[in-house]
Amino acid sequence: MTALLEISGLSARYATGAPVLHDVALSVAPGEFVTVIGANTAGKSTLLRAISGVGPRVEGSIVFEGTELTGVAPHARPRLGIAHVPEGRHVFPEMSVEENLAIGAHASGKAAAPERLEMVYRLFPRLKERRRQFGGTLSGGEQQMLALGRGLMLDPRLLILDEPSLGLAPMVVEEMHDRLVDIHRNGVAILLVEQNVSLALSVASRGYVLQSGQIVLSGEAGGLLRDDRVREAYLGI
Repeated sequence: MTALLEISGLSARYATGAPVLHDVALSVAPGEFVTVIGANTAGKSTLLRAISGVGPRVEGSIVFEGTELTGVAPHARPRLGIAHVPEGRHVFPEMSVEENLAIGAHASGKAAAPERLEMVYRLFPRLKERRRQFGGTLSGGEQQMLALGRGLMLDPRLLILDEPSLGLAPMVVEEMHDRLVDIHRNGVAILLVEQNVSLALSVASRGYVLQSGQIVLSGEAGGLLRDDRVREAYLGI
């Protein structure tokens, strides 16, 4: 099967520092759920920023549906079908829930289609209940739902998620887990970066282990979850 996203020979650095990624290669097939796990300083967020074009200087190749992204401006990448939900949610606090969602559609170059809005509200009924509230008045879990919903308003073919469970209560993490499964079942490819290794490997079909900016392990998610090196390093078993 032709890859939706194909990364090869990727190295990345920020303007003032040493390289963060070294010769990274990974792929995501259409409709596939892939996760990248690793410690805090492994370079996971940098990998996602390289795909969306925000932040690091890169060398190597990032191909999305046949288009080499290294030659595409960051603001144009969402219009190709890539939605990036960053760590920290970054909702607009003085805009309503519905206005936040409309901005997500705008980034794709399209108007906010009513059917996309209703799809988001079906996934996250609490957002519909709070659609007139300012984003800054929502709880942390609700803001994460809003950030995810805003990404879905782009009608993406690839959804890249950076630590969606960070700082959330266990009950909310479980709900987020279920929603990611629902989104994937609707045919959206997902690339998930997550420190919650159990969560990540329980929802994904394949995974990569990133360590000090390099891919050191990859394989089926279930196999990685049973791998003694993963269990010892990331699960304390």
